[in-house]
Amino acid sequence: MTQHVRDKEPETTAGTSAGIDVPGRDVTPRRGGLPELLGLTLVAGAGVLFVVRPEFYEAGVHVFATRAASLVH
Repeated sequence: MTQHVRDKEPETTAGTSAGIDVPGRDVTPRRGGLPELLGLTLVAGAGVLFVVRPEFYEAGVHVFATRAASLVH
C-alpha cells in the first residue's frame, strides 16, 4: 500500500492484510485460475502458430471471407 492511499484512507493501517474485511471496500475475490490458464495457452499457441505456419491463417481468412460472401448473396 502506498503512502498516497494511506493518506486518503485514514482508517486503514499499515498492517492491514488484503484478506481482512475493511469497511467501505467492495473487492471480489479473483476467480478463473483454470479458464484463464487455458485461454492464455490458446492465445500463446495461436501466436506461435502464426509465426511458424502463417498459411493456416491465410486459409482461415479465406474460409471466413467466402462464408461472409455467401451470406451476402
